[in-house]
Amino acid sequence: MTGVIEALRDETGAMAELLAELVRIPSVGGSAAEVEIQERLAGWMRDEGLEVDHWPIDVDAVTAEDAFPGAEVPRTRASGLVGRLPGTGGGRSLMLNAHVDVVPPGDPGAWTEDPFGGRVAGGLLYGRGACDMKGGLVAALFAVRALRRARPRGDVLVACVAGEEDGGLGSYALLRRGWRADACVIPEPTGLDVVPANAGALTFRLRVRGRAAHAARRGTGVSAVERFWPVFAALRDLERRRNADVDPLMRRWDLPYAIEIGTVRAGDWPSTVPGDLVAEGRMGVALGESERAARHALEEAVADACAADDWLARHPVLVEWWGGRFASARLPADDGGLLERLGAAHTRVTGDAPGVWGAPYGSDLRLIIGLGGIPAVQYGPGDVARMHGPDECVSLDEVAVAAQTLAAFALDHCGTGG
Repeated sequence: MTGVIEALRDETGAMAELLAELVRIPSVGGSAAEVEIQERLAGWMRDEGLEVDHWPIDVDAVTAEDAFPGAEVPRTRASGLVGRLPGTGGGRSLMLNAHVDVVPPGDPGAWTEDPFGGRVAGGLLYGRGACDMKGGLVAALFAVRALRRARPRGDVLVACVAGEEDGGLGSYALLRRGWRADACVIPEPTGLDVVPANAGALTFRLRVRGRAAHAARRGTGVSAVERFWPVFAALRDLERRRNADVDPLMRRWDLPYAIEIGTVRAGDWPSTVPGDLVAEGRMGVALGESERAARHALEEAVADACAADDWLARHPVLVEWWGGRFASARLPADDGGLLERLGAAHTRVTGDAPGVWGAPYGSDLRLIIGLGGIPAVQYGPGDVARMHGPDECVSLDEVAVAAQTLAAFALDHCGTGG
């Protein structure tokens, strides 16, 4: 084990080189580059001697299934990719699951340099997706490459999945294809802490009706914007109540189960009282809470706000659920020692015990555990505060430590010899 870890300590430069190359592939969800990066990774895996399963996902068929977790961007093409390092036999298998898609970069002017430039400065590599989660992907790839020399007894899989950011298409298709393992580590950015639980997230749409009129005679109309205010206030009150007493794993966060309105569109002309408003937002799902219960809580809060308003009582707000559905998820108690073994591996590499907490956002953890029946945790390089924003970056030292920890954990979990 020591030899594998020492070898990875000398690979930081090579990891940075591959990470910069992957960041320069602008694999925004739904874009052609989301497929392109899978082709590049398949080639890398073959060059490293892994067995490769690279297949086209039948997007129409998969998204039509009742169990499909939803999507928020259109796709005509997508592909799945698994690299397999066969074990020598008799050991437990391990999956390292990493998504290749990234969110859009937003306003390029908010970035210091090219959002897809892969610039390195001060030990940090910058670019959209560097933190979420191509840094973790590179750590997983190099861990498996190092494991070839150690000959683990159990199989080690690297699953590269698309569509995680908007619902989980890739991991859903991966499980649908039949890939399983005895345990899974998802190298999402956790700052090298261990995350055994995720809150969920649901996307909703509110349709508010008013009555259009000329703005010069606004008293003859009903502004949908004004009628939205009591509904917005009701959502803020609901958020406060839902975060008043939370699971100990989630107490790290001020608002582990946030509710936010992300987009608002109203009216169709500056000189007209807006006759309609459409607001779209995101609702956090609590640990142990069903999606149905979360939806009911929001629908009830909206209904109560409408009942208290003369206009809305007669023209109630319509609530729609759309896009990705992220259930909450938690590592089961009978995890086969996953949490303890991974923490011990991190301590062997760093000398320190990792923190353990629950994440306030959704991820593929809920698919791996809930649909795949695989014990899974998140552990990877990167600060969650750097995700999805301008000048996103990841520490190259953290990428290297994550690779060493994943390799050390794999040897412990899968066994060696034979």
